Amino acid sequence: MNAPPNKRLEMLEKLASSPDADSFARYGLAMEYRKAGRIEDALAAFERLRAADAGYVPMYLMAGQMLLDAERTDAAREWLRAGLEVATAKGDSKAKNELAQALALAD
Repeated sequence: MNAPPNKRLEMLEKLASSPDADSFARYGLAMEYRKAGRIEDALAAFERLRAADAGYVPMYLMAGQMLLDAERTDAAREWLRAGLEVATAKGDSKAKNELAQALALAD
């Protein structure tokens, strides 16, 4: 039996594939893949977002947590450390604290 189509995922895939896609659409797609348990697709979407907008702080925590949940600790650490650098450079103390807490769980 096939699963019913995920309209939200279809919409986000369309939005994120546009050359004019914004960071929020790309992030939303990654999160929707994560929610669906499609870890490799989510990671690829996070990587595309990172290539397009390395300063988009929320992706680092979400990608790191997803990788921790998938027991891919080394990759999680890389994302979380990179996020710490970006959050620190931006002066985002809330994100910095959240990333540091997640990194502590990875160590």
